[in-house]
Amino acid sequence: MPITIRRAAAAAATAAILTLSVTACDPEGGGQDAAPPASAAGSAKPGLDLSAALKNLKNWSKDDWAKWANAHGFTPEKLKGFWDRAKMDSAKGMEAQDATLQSEKIAPENDAQPPAKIPAKAQAHPYSASSAVLGKIFMKVDDQSSAVCSGTVISDPAHPGKSNLVWTAAHCLHEGKNGTWFKKMAFVPSYNRTGAASKGREAAFEQVAPYGVWTADYAVVSPQWAEEGGEHGGPVSQYDFGIIRVHNENTAGGLSLEETVGGSVPVWFNAPRAQITGASAYGYPQAAPFDGQELEHCDSQVRPGRLSFDAERPTMYVIGCTMTGGSSGGGWFVLRAGKPALISNNSIGPRPAAWMAGPALGDQAKAMLDYVSGLKD
Repeated sequence: MPITIRRAAAAAATAAILTLSVTACDPEGGGQDAAPPASAAGSAKPGLDLSAALKNLKNWSKDDWAKWANAHGFTPEKLKGFWDRAKMDSAKGMEAQDATLQSEKIAPENDAQPPAKIPAKAQAHPYSASSAVLGKIFMKVDDQSSAVCSGTVISDPAHPGKSNLVWTAAHCLHEGKNGTWFKKMAFVPSYNRTGAASKGREAAFEQVAPYGVWTADYAVVSPQWAEEGGEHGGPVSQYDFGIIRVHNENTAGGLSLEETVGGSVPVWFNAPRAQITGASAYGYPQAAPFDGQELEHCDSQVRPGRLSFDAERPTMYVIGCTMTGGSSGGGWFVLRAGKPALISNNSIGPRPAAWMAGPALGDQAKAMLDYVSGLKD
C-alpha cells in the first residue's frame, strides 16, 4: 500500500498517493519538542551561550545562524561499517514523552480535550518507491546504549533534485540544555522495505538497508532546543525540530540521497492552520506493542487539535495516534496542490500512547533549512 495523505473530512474517503515528483523545497515552517533519554554521567557539556543580540531569532540573518552553528560543536564522524544488523537491532526507540494537554502556562488556544485515538497501521510490504523518503535514524546516546528515531528526506532549495537533507525531531539529535550531540548518527531510508525482517525473521543487512546507510556529516537543531531542551513536554517542545545532512558511507561523491531513493518531500512552512483539515503521521515505533521493524502511520481525517505551553510560540498540532518511542521525528504530511508536503514531525505524547503532538513549522524553521541548504559540502 502506498503512503496516503488524507484530504478534507468531506473527501476523506479519497486517498492520494504520496508521489515524489517534487524536486525543490516549498518554503514555510514552525517547531516543537520532546526530551532525549538520560545520557551517561559526565557526558554533558556546558550549554550553548546565545548572546543578547541573538535572542530575537525571528530576525536572525544567515551570519547569525553561522555564528551560532559554528559554536554548537557538531563534529562529523567516520562510521563506515559501524551500523550492522546487531547494532541496529539493539537500538532502543527514543521514548515518547509523557505529556498532557495541560500546561504550566495555559494558552487560550489549547483544546480542552485530546483528539480521538487513532490506531497506527502498518504499511504493506513491499514499500512503494514513494515510501523510500521515510526511514530510521540511529544514534549512540552514550558509551553503553544506542537509540533510534524516524526521519524524512526533504527537498533542498539550493540543490533541487539532489537533496541530502533529512528532517527529524531536535530531541533525536541533541541532548538539549547542558547537553551535546548524540554520536554516530546515521539514516537508513526505507528500512525493512520488503518485510524480510518482519515477525522476528532473520534478514541480511542489505534487506533492512536497501538503499544503504547514510552518515550524518552535519546537523542543526532549533537554538531553543539546544538552550532549553530536556523536559518532558513544555515550551521548548514547540521548537522540537532539526535537520541532518548525510552522505552515503559506501559511495562517496556518488548519487545524492534524493537521487538514490527516487524523491524528496518539500516542507510547507507557515501552512495556514485553517487549510490543514487532516494529516498523516509516519514513523517506525519500537516501544511495545511495536517492534521497530514496521513503518506505521496514523491517518487523521479531521483538523489537528492545538497544544501550546507558551502562547508566544507557535502552537503545536495534535492528532490521535498510538505510535510509541522510535517514531519520534517521523514526518506529518498533507496534500498541497495535489502533492505531499511535510508540515510537522512526531514530538510528544502521553503514556499509554493515544495522541501525538508536533511543532508547527514557521519562520524560524524555514531560516534553519535555508541556512543548512546554503552550506558548502
